[in-house]
Amino acid sequence: MNAVNPILSLTRQRQLLQMEFEHEREEFRRLTEAMGIGRKVKRGDCWWPLRIGRNYYNSLNQLVVEVFRDTDTEIEHNFEYGRVVTFFGVSATDDIHYLNFTGTVSHAETERMVIVVPDTGSVSQLLGTDRVGVQLSFDETTYRLMQEALDRVSRDKGNRLAELRDLFYRSGPVEKFTFDPLRFPWLNPTQEHAVNEVLRAKDVAVVHGPPGTGKTTTLVEAIYETLRRETQVLVCAQSNMAVDWISEQLMDRGVDVLRVGNPTRVNDKMLSQTYERRFEAHPDYPQLWSIRKTMREMHGNRRNTEAYHQKMDRLKNRSNELELRINHDLFAQARVISCTLAGSASRVLEGMKFATLFIDEAAQALEAACWIAITKAHRVIFAGDHCQLPPTVKSIEALKGGLAKTLMERLVETHPQAVTLLQVQYRMNETIMQFSSEWFYGGKVQSAPQVRNRGILDWDTPITWIDTGDLESKEEFVGESYGRINRAEADLTLSTLSDFFDKIGRQRVLDEHIDVGIISPYRAQVQHLRRLLRHHPSFRPFRHLIVVNTVDGFQGQERDIIVISLVRANEEGQIGFLRDLRRMNVAMTRARMKLIILGDVDTITRHPFYKRLHDYINHLHQTSSS
Repeated sequence: MNAVNPILSLTRQRQLLQMEFEHEREEFRRLTEAMGIGRKVKRGDCWWPLRIGRNYYNSLNQLVVEVFRDTDTEIEHNFEYGRVVTFFGVSATDDIHYLNFTGTVSHAETERMVIVVPDTGSVSQLLGTDRVGVQLSFDETTYRLMQEALDRVSRDKGNRLAELRDLFYRSGPVEKFTFDPLRFPWLNPTQEHAVNEVLRAKDVAVVHGPPGTGKTTTLVEAIYETLRRETQVLVCAQSNMAVDWISEQLMDRGVDVLRVGNPTRVNDKMLSQTYERRFEAHPDYPQLWSIRKTMREMHGNRRNTEAYHQKMDRLKNRSNELELRINHDLFAQARVISCTLAGSASRVLEGMKFATLFIDEAAQALEAACWIAITKAHRVIFAGDHCQLPPTVKSIEALKGGLAKTLMERLVETHPQAVTLLQVQYRMNETIMQFSSEWFYGGKVQSAPQVRNRGILDWDTPITWIDTGDLESKEEFVGESYGRINRAEADLTLSTLSDFFDKIGRQRVLDEHIDVGIISPYRAQVQHLRRLLRHHPSFRPFRHLIVVNTVDGFQGQERDIIVISLVRANEEGQIGFLRDLRRMNVAMTRARMKLIILGDVDTITRHPFYKRLHDYINHLHQTSSS
């Protein structure tokens, strides 16, 4: 492999990131001006109208305001902890005016949200605004953190961060400790090998986990074993949902986890582990709260006297002292600190260093985001699958320039000896897994004996492709950055599922809780399918068993039956982002026992991947019927 100059590569990363930043900022500005409120609400990016609830100071001394949405609660929203939001009002003549401050989401539930706002003036503005709404805003903070991380990694010399940078960019041997392998009888051989490789790694290890291979199980075991040798580790992932998942698994294993940031699913189990809840549960917190309350009251009755300033200084010093003591106790007690990659730059983690950093779902994180957390670590363990969902990059120019290439992908190329592929999957019937294994994993992923022949019906072929080319309706474009829709295919998707339920026996579906995922790569098709499902009387008893979502929404999940609506149907053979085969890999490998694909064969099989897949399915049906 050609020698790579790490500094030049990182400088290029910085330029590509700037392109993405400018593209996303411009896109946000354009959509904010051009897109109506109704569309933003349907996309899940806006709540309107809002009901404003109470405002108060939370345990972290942040002023927060509660807001509620009373309509459209069936639409899944995109608000979550850490997202930046902006408020607006709508006049009687339907003119929109934006308030002159932004907030940050602290908690988001289905109908209620808690938002951190800058000051009491912001609350007054909100309360004084008619027909108020809230929408996602452009998040400059995360970009700034990524840019600062790249600058620091490029600049540093003669320290551990510089060593890791040079190692990650240049091929060559990675150093390992040598010891006899530890035995983990409850893991399979490749999982056991992966845990040992993590423990042996001096600098870096990569756990490559294809669908259903127990990546999380392996990672939890590796973290648990690492904690026998180290007092504390940092565990990060790109998304809050991924952080929640690994945190929950560690808690179930009895590990003391401190979750910096708030979970996406608000349940007592997860909330009890959050920094905020632990902070207010500390014995010194009532005293700190009382001092802060006194300081706020004094600030409201501000006096420019020496006595006032002396008292305020004394209270500030005492407040800082208590806050430091509480922080020290919380971090001294926790064995795992978990947060998003951007969250690792949190003020509460300032100055902290960790012997080991674990990055889960590393193949979904931009390289720059990984460096934010790596600045705190001595060695790094990556876990993920670069053959599944990639990071989101919206600028075509930045995408072509290589911004979506992750640090994990780079390491797979430069240091293959640091990679362990998990090779036994426990989710899918072998027929469903086989195509994915051959196309994406060199045929190395095998099915565990207990799932190899799993199925719902005897003599049923586990994969079916229904050609929608004869349908009168073709794909329609329903608005920029909202997507495409194929109404006839959506109708056929539900009737196909209904027919399959009849084959199984509807009572059996209910008795055995046979669950279903309906997936479409296009958000507009997903929303259309959800509407059809809601108004389809024959599905009413089964609604709790059926989930309709995009490919991204199904990442990490699995269902007994998966139905995929591919949507694209046109004379030109255009398939758009169906060309990103990693998305299709995710969609197909959600299925445990039955996979049904609906798509226009003439349009879609012009691409070699889909041609091979269609031929594979045809061969299965010919073999089973002969």
